Amino acid sequence: MLKRSAFLFLFIINVLSSFAQEELVSYTIGEKFHDKYRYSNMLAISDDGNEGTVVVRAYYTGIVLKPKGYFIEHYNKDLELVSEYNYKLKNANFIDAYVRNGQVYLLFLEYNYNNRSYQYEVHRSPFSQFQFTKETILSIASEPVEQPLDRNFYNRNFSSGFTTSILFNDEKSAFAITTHYKKRKVDQHIIHVFNANLNKIMEHDFSDEVEEKNYAFENIAFSKDLQNVYLVGKAYFKKKRFNATERKFQYEMVRISNSSRSVQSFYTPGKFPEALKPIFRGDELLCVGFYADRKDNRYNGISFFSLDSKSIEIKTEKFNPFSEQFMMDKFGREEDKAIKDLVFKGMDITKEGNILFNAEEYFTSNSVQSNSSGGRVMVTRYHHNDIISAKLSVNGDLVWARNINKTEVTQGDGAYASYSSYTKNNTTYFFISTSSENPQQLSDDRIMFKQGLSRNRNVFLIRLDENGHMKYSKVIDDTEARLPLMVSVPYIDRLNDELVFYAKRGTKKQLVQVGVK
Repeated sequence: MLKRSAFLFLFIINVLSSFAQEELVSYTIGEKFHDKYRYSNMLAISDDGNEGTVVVRAYYTGIVLKPKGYFIEHYNKDLELVSEYNYKLKNANFIDAYVRNGQVYLLFLEYNYNNRSYQYEVHRSPFSQFQFTKETILSIASEPVEQPLDRNFYNRNFSSGFTTSILFNDEKSAFAITTHYKKRKVDQHIIHVFNANLNKIMEHDFSDEVEEKNYAFENIAFSKDLQNVYLVGKAYFKKKRFNATERKFQYEMVRISNSSRSVQSFYTPGKFPEALKPIFRGDELLCVGFYADRKDNRYNGISFFSLDSKSIEIKTEKFNPFSEQFMMDKFGREEDKAIKDLVFKGMDITKEGNILFNAEEYFTSNSVQSNSSGGRVMVTRYHHNDIISAKLSVNGDLVWARNINKTEVTQGDGAYASYSSYTKNNTTYFFISTSSENPQQLSDDRIMFKQGLSRNRNVFLIRLDENGHMKYSKVIDDTEARLPLMVSVPYIDRLNDELVFYAKRGTKKQLVQVGVK
């Protein structure tokens, strides 16, 4: 146990400027703490069940940075560091992490050469008294392959012999592991479903569907009792099915339970759904995403589907073209510009049943650069650009859509880039972190947040009210929060309308708590 900190820096901000004296947020900046691991990635941040916070990081050391272990920190409700633990574990093939029921869970995919199989392994420990145990929750016989884990939804490889993927629901209360093994005439696709306590809920043989098509699942939802699983993704048909004017795949939803299975395709001639995400509105199952009028990945609007949760038959479908306001936000008066590479970030259902959602324009690029030794190295850059936010009515009609112009590029930890969002009382609040002092004014109602060059970062709040009207303000100045926030991965406490951000640079670290009023 660490000594209770003597100082806590408390800052309450009255948001002025464009918010006209409205007190929309308050924030608390915790004391700075230190650890020796300069290079690390955030894996999970969650509550401890007692108003505190648990942070899980992977750390890297050495001249050539290699993963060496996992660092777990436990903070109390006053943002004071209570305990920390170094779980040394080299060369493990990490998949995901979460915190639940007083324990830290670390998931890995390993190959066991003794029994020639891939194994999903879980290392877990109570964070009140760290003592990790290891267990295998799933073993699949296969010869070793170059890349078993399907991380890229957009370029799947179905010919390697063995592929697997794992999908969590938004609450991380349950997850599904899909395994696809193919060798000569054997073609097996099994879906394994677990709750967060690692109890197996169901196992479903999906092999008869795979005879006709390969699936690349992207999103998942569960019924409240976890007895029905809804997977959404791309179905690639093995035999030619589509004509030259159409895509090579179609989006489908698969519902499985212990006793049955249903499959529903999202196919409308001349419309190509994209990035569909399932969500429950009470007992009603919805699927919301984008769509294109052509097969070239240019998005033309927002798609909406209402389905029967048992049969998953489509009851209502809507295709809403992007509004003139949205196109003006994004491009000004430029014409014939493409909208693509959108990734869902958040979705909320209001008390009235309206849908508020947002997405980000995200893509990667590669280039070859010279290194310090005179050699050439491939560099991957991650682009986190514009924010798209929209409101759909109860019936799925587009009420408004807005674009927030933003440009960010990173080569490292994406946790510092992008944004986070929170919805309260039909209003969506966006938090972004940038080195720029102020956004660039493009026109009367258009602004651009650029990356900036300063080492320190400001936190801006952008508000979209129930009518889609936009306001913004700088809420945390770089002179107050000297450590950059991992702005895209907060812990969100919806009960208390609070977000907890982790801030780190080098060996210094702290928590920042933001309350939405």
